[in-house]
Amino acid sequence: MGRAYQNKKESMAKTAGQKTRIYSRYGKEIYICAKGGVDPDGNLALRSLIARAKKDQVPAHVIERAIEKARGGGGEDYDTARYEGFGPGGCMVIVDCLTDNGNRTFTQVRQAFVKNDAKLGSPGTVGHMFEHQAVFVFEGEDDEAILELLMMADVDVADVELEDGIISVFAPVSEFNNARTVLTEAFPEIDFKVENLAFVPQTMTELTGEDIESFEKFLAALDDCDDVQNVYHNADINDEE
Repeated sequence: MGRAYQNKKESMAKTAGQKTRIYSRYGKEIYICAKGGVDPDGNLALRSLIARAKKDQVPAHVIERAIEKARGGGGEDYDTARYEGFGPGGCMVIVDCLTDNGNRTFTQVRQAFVKNDAKLGSPGTVGHMFEHQAVFVFEGEDDEAILELLMMADVDVADVELEDGIISVFAPVSEFNNARTVLTEAFPEIDFKVENLAFVPQTMTELTGEDIESFEKFLAALDDCDDVQNVYHNADINDEE
């Protein structure tokens, strides 16, 4: 799996100029999630999403407005859309979107591919090379103790990695709530750097030279698409001379 935390890029870059996009994307996702229940205590997915939004400094009023919209039963209808293909240097890419206009979203995503030395494929083109998993990333030094803790609690764990004082836990999607509960109860002060469902690559593709610059432009183009929620890839950036 290898270096998934360092290499998996979210589309939501946390720069000042992109705060509006971040708020909009979280607003959509919270709205959709809250349609399954507006009470975070009864909707664990919503509770986790709100916690992630707060960690990304999304204002309370953005969160509350999205929940209120879901409570009212009105508002927009969003559909999910997923695009797969190859980025610069032959790396594999999955782009997840929430959209109220599928034609618009397809056009924007396609342009991001076409203009940046990337190739948009058909559904399933690269998806089989990723695993949809629950991912938790936090500071720590003893990956074996974490693995034992989760296994003793009967949590099905796919892998636990330790690199540079960072522990990454990978588990089946169905184990998200169980794994999170075990970790937070064992370590009440735990600070998750990542706690979400993600597409984790099975192999990595190293990028060097001009491919790195092209890939960064490609990610920036996808980030400019308002309907793009997350971008997953297997690019291993090597910018050493």
